[in-house]
Amino acid sequence: MDNEKLSLPGYDIPEDIQNAVAITTLDRLYNWGRRSSVWPLMFGLACCAIEMIAAQASRYDMARFGMEVMRPTPRQADLMLVSGTVTKKMVPALVRLYNQMPEPKYVVAMGACASSGGPFKEGYNVVAGIDKFLPVDVYIPGCPPTPQALIAGMIKLQEKIDKESLKKVRWYRKGADSVEVPVPILGPDLIDPRRNAEIKSAAAVKATQESAS
Repeated sequence: MDNEKLSLPGYDIPEDIQNAVAITTLDRLYNWGRRSSVWPLMFGLACCAIEMIAAQASRYDMARFGMEVMRPTPRQADLMLVSGTVTKKMVPALVRLYNQMPEPKYVVAMGACASSGGPFKEGYNVVAGIDKFLPVDVYIPGCPPTPQALIAGMIKLQEKIDKESLKKVRWYRKGADSVEVPVPILGPDLIDPRRNAEIKSAAAVKATQESAS
C-alpha cells in the first residue's frame, strides 16, 4: 500500500482532478496527516545525538518526512528520540519529560546504549535500555547508528502510525487520555516506584530470615 498518497488504491481518479479530489477513509486521513508531521523533542544524550543532528542537516534532510521541526518543549513534541547513553541520573528527567508530552506520543531508542545499555551495560551508573522505564516503539541498532539508519527507523515509525485506528487508540477511549509513568527516585540507587510492592516483600522476607537466625 502506498501510504504517501491520501487516496485509497484501487480507485481510478481522472488525472485532471487528482490534485483536487481524494477517495479515502477517516483513519487513513488521520494517519496520513500525523505520519508527515512527527515533531521530535530537541535533546541529545551522547554521541548518537551527533548522528541525529547530521540527519537533520541538508545532506539527509529529514524535512522530507516532515520531521525537521524539533521542539524545545515536551508540550509541543510527539516523539522522544532517545539518542545516547541513559544514565540513572538522567532517567527521572526523561520520564518527567515523557509525561509532559501530549498524546499521541512515541519513543524511539536510537543506538545500542538507549536500546540495551551498549558497551556501558555493566556500568554502575547506566540503565540497560530506556525500555526499562518507557514504552519503546522503534529500536535502531548501531553504535552509533548512521543518519541512514535513523531515517530507516523513522520510516518504521511511519509504518506503525499507518496501522493505527481511531477506534482502537488509547487516547480516544473513555478514561484518562494519557498514561503517566511514575518518576523513578534517585537515591543511593535508582528506585522504580512500580516495584515498591516487590521491594517491600523482599525486605520483609529478609527481615524474617534475620529474626529467625
